[in-house]
Amino acid sequence: MTYIHEQPHWPVFSWNSKTLTTKLAAVRNQQGLLLGRMASLGFSLQEESSLINLTQDIVKSSAIEGEFLNPEEVRSSIARRMGLEMAGLIPSSRNIDAIVDMILDATIHYDEPLTSERLFRWQAALFPTGQSGLYKIKTGAWRSKESGPMQVISGPIGKEKIHFETPSAERLESEMDQFLAWFNNETSSQLSDSESMDSIDPVLKAGIAHLWFITLHPFEDGNGRIARAISDMALSQADQTNKRFYSLSSQIESERKNYYQQLESQQKGRLDITPWLEWFLDCLDRSITNADILLSKVLYKAKFWEQVHQETQQAGLMLNPRQVLILNKLLGDFEGYLNSSKYAKLAKCSQDTAARDIRELLELKILIQNLGKGRSTSYQLGVIY
Repeated sequence: MTYIHEQPHWPVFSWNSKTLTTKLAAVRNQQGLLLGRMASLGFSLQEESSLINLTQDIVKSSAIEGEFLNPEEVRSSIARRMGLEMAGLIPSSRNIDAIVDMILDATIHYDEPLTSERLFRWQAALFPTGQSGLYKIKTGAWRSKESGPMQVISGPIGKEKIHFETPSAERLESEMDQFLAWFNNETSSQLSDSESMDSIDPVLKAGIAHLWFITLHPFEDGNGRIARAISDMALSQADQTNKRFYSLSSQIESERKNYYQQLESQQKGRLDITPWLEWFLDCLDRSITNADILLSKVLYKAKFWEQVHQETQQAGLMLNPRQVLILNKLLGDFEGYLNSSKYAKLAKCSQDTAARDIRELLELKILIQNLGKGRSTSYQLGVIY
């Protein structure tokens, strides 16, 4: 088996520009429309949308690697680091804070050079204890020569299937120097016969960087998450904003099986990476489409709170922090209907306090009662006019 990094002219990638033109134009149009919609909104709505997307990006990128983070902790960590004052923030662990720091560094400081030292900090942040599961790993440095080439393997012991084998550790320093010089526009070397590095659209750059970095697999662990962070950095360069209004990692996670299939196919293929870039552009297009759905939810939430503000002002009342917390949860990914027991548990209050809070919200028509009485009594958000 000959892998892509063993090809004689590696890493001189090529692609069919004519094949990609329509897909790239569609993505660029989608980006423009989304960024235009966001620009028309107030600062607070932009921050809310960016917060939601960053939370999804971090949670889903970790989920791809089999690590499941608490979304509320991630959200709280991001909000604190962005200086956002929000109700319901909870403490976040050191591990989550470190992951958040990495993603924010990649996206907020997208216009700063990507260096080996910066990558070392990112990888060390992912593994603050120097452990990956039960195993001690090398952090803040390229994988060692003693580790040899790494293999991507699946299947039970004795029946393993090798999907890919990385370049040897001896090659990493020079390989990464070349990758970083390309990413930072510090070289004028040709990537193909028709396109120089300087002429690559930043969106294509995000796809190329993802494949190139994850093929090198320079660290003992964390390569997938760092590859996606690098893609986010390139996409921030494409958008020319440090706010994230769509989440590529969320879309990749939802297409996880196909993602790995596309990577394996390209890593066992030729230096013509047109198929990979086609899939990457399609995946990115779908992520931006889903961002429009999310934006609609953000706008609904803003309209909801505007109406709540009017209702409470007219009644001469003010919602307490418990009520604000519960309403925000109902506006989020709350499943099912609300009842007094759920309210008391989520708000960490007594049943009597929950009943009193709910009664006030019913009087304001912020909540409405569903059909059913006794133990079946439940509530949902009132109608937004």
